[in-house]
Amino acid sequence: MKPIIVSMLASLLLLSLLSAKGQGDGPSLATLKAAVEAQPDSFSVHERYIKAFEKSIPGMSYKNADSVVGLLEPQYTAWMQQFPKSATVPFAMGNAYANMESPKAKPFLLKAVALDPSMVKAYEDLEIDAERWGDFDTAKMYLKKAMDVQPQNPDYVFGYAYSFKETDPAKYRQLSLEMPDKFPNSERSAQALYWLAFNTTDLNDKVAIYEELKSKFPPDKFSWSGNGMSEYFDVLLLSAPAKALVLAQSMVRLITDTADKKEWVTQAAVAEKVATADKLLNEHKASDAIKVLAEVKVKWWSSAKEGINLLKARALDATGNTMGAYDSLLVFFAKEPSDETRKMMIQYAAKLGKDSSWVDAGIRGQWETTAQQAPIFKLAAYLTNDSISLADYRGKVVLLTFWFPGCGPCRGEFPHFQTVLSKFKGQDISYVGINVVPGQDPYVVPFMKSSGYGFTPLRDNDGWSQKAYKVRGEPTNFLIDQTGRIIFSGFMIQNEKAQRMLELMIGSLLAQKG
Repeated sequence: MKPIIVSMLASLLLLSLLSAKGQGDGPSLATLKAAVEAQPDSFSVHERYIKAFEKSIPGMSYKNADSVVGLLEPQYTAWMQQFPKSATVPFAMGNAYANMESPKAKPFLLKAVALDPSMVKAYEDLEIDAERWGDFDTAKMYLKKAMDVQPQNPDYVFGYAYSFKETDPAKYRQLSLEMPDKFPNSERSAQALYWLAFNTTDLNDKVAIYEELKSKFPPDKFSWSGNGMSEYFDVLLLSAPAKALVLAQSMVRLITDTADKKEWVTQAAVAEKVATADKLLNEHKASDAIKVLAEVKVKWWSSAKEGINLLKARALDATGNTMGAYDSLLVFFAKEPSDETRKMMIQYAAKLGKDSSWVDAGIRGQWETTAQQAPIFKLAAYLTNDSISLADYRGKVVLLTFWFPGCGPCRGEFPHFQTVLSKFKGQDISYVGINVVPGQDPYVVPFMKSSGYGFTPLRDNDGWSQKAYKVRGEPTNFLIDQTGRIIFSGFMIQNEKAQRMLELMIGSLLAQKG
């Protein structure tokens, strides 16, 4: 029988099998199993079978999903023997594990690409899996393989470009800037410019990239451009409030979504008030400026938050209320230290006849009002056979992070932590990471060895420490002083400015006596 006729018959059999209903809302497992065997190279049929199997297991949840998928291994092992030339069979099993962020995915995915070196989706799963093992060079290699198979797929080009962010910033920049010309209608190109602007420290360069994002990718059509304009607004709000106002007004005209339009109307009002306050201050009308600034509210995550606080302090100082200006900066600095805020605190302290030691004493006093005793833990260490408790770190500053190997934002934060901590080598600071997903335990030790990161990995005890620290998502970070008190919490380190903030946090704690 000719191959084309065999294929047609298989397709007809597949349709017949899938149309046969079981007792539930869709085909029975037996029907779907027969459908897989009728057409083993159809990934969509494998997906339906695996999803139906998962639904058939009572009590399945994200906590036991890995084990549930594992129940399918004997069947897929048999199918791999029955269909030895099919790359789709091992890929279906590997993909199911990969979707659960399971360490068991790797051998199945490797089998798939060995059978079919052009199976791009398997390379995609292998790249993410390699990240979880801490093998970043191999992850980059898989991205390159995927890109070589599909050079016109912007997903892989973007991922490959971004993989150079830490290791080769110049190449990361070059590849990111090339994307808009290669893929002028792709959301990925807008995403590439968004992250490039976000990660750029030079103000003029940042503005230029945001302008390119806005002009090449209309914010009403590209979600990453829409997100970028919010970031761009924060940048302009203090450096050029009049331009921020123009941007907000243009977004009000452009955006059709009711909620987004309302938000941009609010942003336009903020920009107008900031511009007005700045003008009033230059006209020596500080009291009027204070009244205007009292109505200015920005989101807690806004990058303009510090600048607005400095502007309000400037207005207070201009009215002669230097102590009020200083106190407002003190409260801010005690939570989110920065060089600019400290510089202004020193200036205001000098006007009050005080020196830097007085400022430092004030910071310590502010900590006393907000510090909380860190919950005690005693957890198993992955790299030794010991149990480690928080008490073991008495007399040291502790950077504590809650993470798990499958957490992309966690992995994105680690290089920043490492950069900061390298500046305190040999000093009394310890770096501890508590893995909150026991199912990903097999990743942890290889991750530590391959990545080279220097934290001490601990295993959470049935989620106890996660609950004790009221962790709602990962990464969640705490900075604990030498006496076991939480001084800083809720921070994320995603760029150089945040790196400097963490450096100031650690430095200020190390300067204190335990």
